Amino acid sequence: MDSKIIQNLVDSARQAQQNSHSPYSNFKVGAAVLGANGKIYAGCNVENAAYPLGQCAEATAIGNMITSGTQSIKAVVIASPNDAACYPCGGCRQKIAEFASDDVPVYMSTRSGSLQKVSVGELLPFAFRDSSLAG
Repeated sequence: MDSKIIQNLVDSARQAQQNSHSPYSNFKVGAAVLGANGKIYAGCNVENAAYPLGQCAEATAIGNMITSGTQSIKAVVIASPNDAACYPCGGCRQKIAEFASDDVPVYMSTRSGSLQKVSVGELLPFAFRDSSLAG
């Protein structure tokens, strides 16, 4: 993946992170996905006083992509609020796998600027996909 595209994804995730609504955890996360159309879609986590009703940054970014009419992810960046990599939760791994093939890169960006890269397949081996529904 082109380093300029990766940097644009990181910048978009960091910008979205600034808008995080996380008054309960104070754990501000941003995410950006590169759609198959070449556009970047960003999102932040949105917490709720009724904890299970919150939304992760990855889910917000994916929702923005789907709203635009794009159905396929080519790359993902998740921006951590600290110097530890912030891997997607199990639910977000499944959401990413719905729209991305196993070889799609997922980058975790830390506050200090380091990047860790894994693939969707490494994050969620044996993913449940639409093909799993076929008899």
